[in-house]
Amino acid sequence: MGDKNDKAAGGPCPCGKGAFATCCGRFISGAEIPATAELLMRSRYSAYALRNEAYLRTTWFPDTLPEEELTSETDVNWIGLDIKKQTHTAGTDEATVEFVARFKVGGKAHRMHEISNFVRQPDAQGTPRWYYVDGSFPGDA
Repeated sequence: MGDKNDKAAGGPCPCGKGAFATCCGRFISGAEIPATAELLMRSRYSAYALRNEAYLRTTWFPDTLPEEELTSETDVNWIGLDIKKQTHTAGTDEATVEFVARFKVGGKAHRMHEISNFVRQPDAQGTPRWYYVDGSFPGDA
């Protein structure tokens, strides 16, 4: 793990839901698999905050995974996450999570409002897991 991950291990979770080790840290470390799309969304937000490229790539659906580095913007400081809505119809392997992520660049505050799409599929070992597929931005129609 990198320095930011080591610092987070004993502190609060970047997603805002408790201690890192018992919140998103258990997923980012590989100790557990997020059981819901919302838990995956939270752990991916934390991975962005910690610049954990490997976790972001592992949890991105291979067909939509971009080639470029995902954590190259080192001037971004993620400061908060609000989950607005999670939608998962029972018996399906698709879900959406609507959220607002707050961040600062050069000391200036910004917010990103996204509706993320997720799919649940077996990994290489046959274990079902959620993957981020893509997202849309309300208001960008």
